[in-house]
Amino acid sequence: SSDVVVAVLDMGILYSMSDSSKRHPDFAGRVLPGYDFILEPQRAGDGDGRDADPYDPLPAGQFHGTHVAGTIGAASNNGVGVAGVDWNAKILPIRVLGADGGTLADIVAGLEWAVGSSVAGAPINPNPADVINLSLGGPGGCIETWQTALDFVSASAVVVVAAGNSNQNVSSFAPANCAGVITVGATDRAGDRSWFSNYGSRIDVMAPGGDLGEDLD
Repeated sequence: SSDVVVAVLDMGILYSMSDSSKRHPDFAGRVLPGYDFILEPQRAGDGDGRDADPYDPLPAGQFHGTHVAGTIGAASNNGVGVAGVDWNAKILPIRVLGADGGTLADIVAGLEWAVGSSVAGAPINPNPADVINLSLGGPGGCIETWQTALDFVSASAVVVVAAGNSNQNVSSFAPANCAGVITVGATDRAGDRSWFSNYGSRIDVMAPGGDLGEDLD
């Protein structure tokens, strides 16, 4: 449904809010006004701190947010790019990761903004998310800051979190090990667990995540 809003908290996407020449064609007509919540200019890599354009200027990050947003909702049956799993939903890009990752404070601000909550210095988001995608995280327990933020946003949105790519038990990685989220691991072409995917009883569902092999046929 075009009424569904999926927030992608990541490195931003290749769809500029301010420059129409920097817009990936697979997202045309699908992107809602997002926000860049990276506070430190050096980490942001776009010349400033927080601003209203979540465009990703960091090719060294391999445009991870664009990849994720494309998997979720790239236009289908248009002869270009890839096909997303939902060709009607709207994408709400929220930039929280820059050079060398991101801070928990920036991520929490992005989470709160995603569901329409007030965040100092930013306008209210007029398109609250129905689904929040977090393809991010790292080693550690689910500390109180993480859980409090997730409890707050999960009251109004479904929160989906990547299990991680360290080939370890997901119980040692946050926010995948937090409560109230759907934790997703990765499968390869054969439908088996991708060699890099985290594993364990905390994972709720597995989904295609690829591998480094090559299909030679």
